Amino acid sequence: MKRILLVTTSYPDRGEGEAAAGMFVRDFALALQAEGAEVHVVAPAIAASQTLESELFVARFAAPKLPLSLLNPTHPTDWPSILNTLAAGQHAVMKACDSFKPDHILALWALPSGAWAEKAGKRYAIPYSTWALGSDIWSLGKIPLIRQYLGHIMRQADHRFADGIQLSRDVTDLSGEDCSFLPSSRSFGPPISRQLSTKPPYRMAFLGRWHANKGVDILLEVLETLAPEDWENISAIRINGGGPLEVDVAHRCRNLQEAGFPLEIGGYLDLQGARELFEWTDFIVIPSRIESIPVVFSDAMQASRPVIASPVGDLPHLIQTYGCGLLAEHPNASSLLTAIRKALTTTPQKFGSGIKLAAAEFSIGTTAQHFLEVIAS
Repeated sequence: MKRILLVTTSYPDRGEGEAAAGMFVRDFALALQAEGAEVHVVAPAIAASQTLESELFVARFAAPKLPLSLLNPTHPTDWPSILNTLAAGQHAVMKACDSFKPDHILALWALPSGAWAEKAGKRYAIPYSTWALGSDIWSLGKIPLIRQYLGHIMRQADHRFADGIQLSRDVTDLSGEDCSFLPSSRSFGPPISRQLSTKPPYRMAFLGRWHANKGVDILLEVLETLAPEDWENISAIRINGGGPLEVDVAHRCRNLQEAGFPLEIGGYLDLQGARELFEWTDFIVIPSRIESIPVVFSDAMQASRPVIASPVGDLPHLIQTYGCGLLAEHPNASSLLTAIRKALTTTPQKFGSGIKLAAAEFSIGTTAQHFLEVIAS
């Protein structure tokens, strides 16, 4: 039985809702256990603790600010909190290695978890792997000194993973070592019962952060542009989420509602709420400007729902490979408008076989199996 220590900066705290950061990490840890591994987790929290949660042993170290992504190394005022977090995390990882004696350490994500894993790996002679996010490479990787350190951490690792296809190539370029694509997806639960509509009017949904990167404003521009004959083929559209564009999103949605269009707006959703939204809808819209592979894509595949997506990140490759939805020509409103109009004249059921193939690739069980196979080789 493999003993795996997961070191992560993102993990759901006790009492948090299903939408809390790190739900994927918990689901992945449980999937590893289902494959026969023994798993311990080291993660940040408001207060330090050691508990058994959902059949997993979780050692939490105290962090001054959560989520840790809010700490910005380019802001001098954040450095006291950053240094305290780095010290507390390193101490917790060393302590876990000493008591749990893992066979392998997996760092989620490359920084700072990978730095903790590297030091612990050297001290205890334990192999480690890094699993990179886009924020590791495309944000932290742009800061010169941090970029050099990031490359060092990943070169020293026994294995490198990334949660995007292009991102895995970027990790290879940065580290000079091979990197495997390992999709991050959560356990979405049992199959959705409601069948897709066979003819219009159709239902559409957006779920995600109301941030320029996620393109919710692009979607709203499309909705403001749709002709009356387009709206005749739309039963309703639901927009759920929250974020920095909240005031603008609320204002524009209210204007559309007052004009009589079938639009509903809501906040972030926990897992059950997301399942209900996906069961309700016929198409999931992903209008992002910048993206790797969003979790909403894997959710859609597991829920057997086709996507209408912008051509960013790995979405063109995935949609063209699996035939699991419609792809806009460009990441802008006019191209998304064309894609949505095409969807309104296309039965969503035509994408069923492609969605089934993609769902198998993006299941959390498949991800856990692949990871264990790689580190055993």
